Amino acid sequence: MQSLVRRGLTTAIATLAVTWPLAAIAQSPPTTVRAVMHSDLKVIDPIWVSAQIARTHGYLVYDTLFALDADMKVQPQMVDSYKVSDDKLTYTFVLRDGLQWHDGKPVLAADCVQSIKRWAERDGVGQRLMQSTKDLEAVDDKTFRLTLKEPYGFVVESFAKPGSTAPFMMPKRIADTPGTQQIRDATGSGPFVFKADEWKPGEKVVYVKNTNYKPRAEPPSGLAGGKVPKVDRIEWLVMPDVQTAVNALQNNEIDIIEALPPDLLPMLQTNKSIVYQRGKYPGQYTFRINWLHPPFDNPKIREAAGYAIDQKPFLDAQIGDEKFYQVCKAYFICGTPLATTEGMDGRLEGNVAKARELLKEAGYDGTPVVLMRTTDLPALVNLAPVAKAQLERAGFKVDMQSADWQTTVSRTNKRDAPANGGWNLFLTSWGALDSSNPIVSQNLNASCEKATPGWPCDKKLEELRDQFARAPDLEQQKKIAAEIQVRAATLGTHYPLGEWYGMMVHRTNTKGWMPPMTAMLFWNAEKTGP
Repeated sequence: MQSLVRRGLTTAIATLAVTWPLAAIAQSPPTTVRAVMHSDLKVIDPIWVSAQIARTHGYLVYDTLFALDADMKVQPQMVDSYKVSDDKLTYTFVLRDGLQWHDGKPVLAADCVQSIKRWAERDGVGQRLMQSTKDLEAVDDKTFRLTLKEPYGFVVESFAKPGSTAPFMMPKRIADTPGTQQIRDATGSGPFVFKADEWKPGEKVVYVKNTNYKPRAEPPSGLAGGKVPKVDRIEWLVMPDVQTAVNALQNNEIDIIEALPPDLLPMLQTNKSIVYQRGKYPGQYTFRINWLHPPFDNPKIREAAGYAIDQKPFLDAQIGDEKFYQVCKAYFICGTPLATTEGMDGRLEGNVAKARELLKEAGYDGTPVVLMRTTDLPALVNLAPVAKAQLERAGFKVDMQSADWQTTVSRTNKRDAPANGGWNLFLTSWGALDSSNPIVSQNLNASCEKATPGWPCDKKLEELRDQFARAPDLEQQKKIAAEIQVRAATLGTHYPLGEWYGMMVHRTNTKGWMPPMTAMLFWNAEKTGP
């Protein structure tokens, strides 16, 4: 009897020895990457708002028809193939197999057609494409067709637009929502799923792997290629104080900080468990002016602001380290084919005398200008005080009003007078891909009511942008881009404040991070240890 008991016990132990490792594997905890982003996510509609955090959210949750690779070349993404008619007026697009929404339903051509239409309500590039479009329709479940009124050279480039409000594809039932109304349902077809039930604004945002996502076969490159979700869960943890985030990174409580101020890098460089990565392309700080209300409804007063401000003090105050910034007057990013200094003589150099002269000619009466200051974004927080000092030196009266970034972004959409909650000026940053030519640059959209916040209104500038879109070669594009810059600087659509390079830092137990382009990219990143 005892021998039987011993044999039974031995058998049970042997069985456990075999089955326990398999059970442990089956029940192993999911891999989780914890990130501190540059801002909290409060708006989940990346079409309704142009904030970068909403765009990064968009690239996790949604997919696009085309995308830019690391060399800024357009590549198919959701599209499998397309053809253009001989007269360049008809584009036919075929979606690739296996695309489905997070709710399990297939992605249909009708979904894409309605998504394009909703995006084009809000986005300047989309508006310009629709102006040249005669018809946009679904042909069958996988095919849709765009027919132009006249040849337009930026069709696929428009669908690959990476910055500001990117053309993310949504189910038709969601894309039917007017562009003027926020969506509340973040169902997409991208590599990660937004966990609405775990979203706590001001605390945490959660995404989980889309196990049904079918990546492209090509290697990942920029925003294009195979988007492979390699971690089970992503958590964005809100830590407004950067020093707190740095401490958490050193203590292995988080895995990555999206945007580290350069002055904090020295304290991390001796930690062999942490590495940093500079962005591939620079950001461009910009000074945005609201044309709707006094005193900036007067073009001479807008132009006075362009003479009053000086780029370098902004860069010194905000970035500090010259390895991470460069003075650059070009509207279209220094070092790119369209970069020029045409029309910029005397501007952006703190030319107080010229600014005062223009204010006097315009009859500026001391009307206070409301300058919005962002308080919770390390990459922006020091800009507004510099602007206030420079403008006041030239004779402006400035009312600087402080708020967190999401409040500021929401306020920029208000057309009300400054005294009723509107605004006159705000400062922000755009990626190089958002400013590389006159078509993608939202700041140069001068279509009045359809323009982005600031609402520039100038028929000639819009005509020049049309000419650029139809230009047959780069030399013609350069000539027209220079004309656009001169006119924009004279009218005061906005003013560039110099260029800067972002820097992310992460622990060495994560790998596969691609250089950020217009958003931080989480696909293909993985976690290799605790």
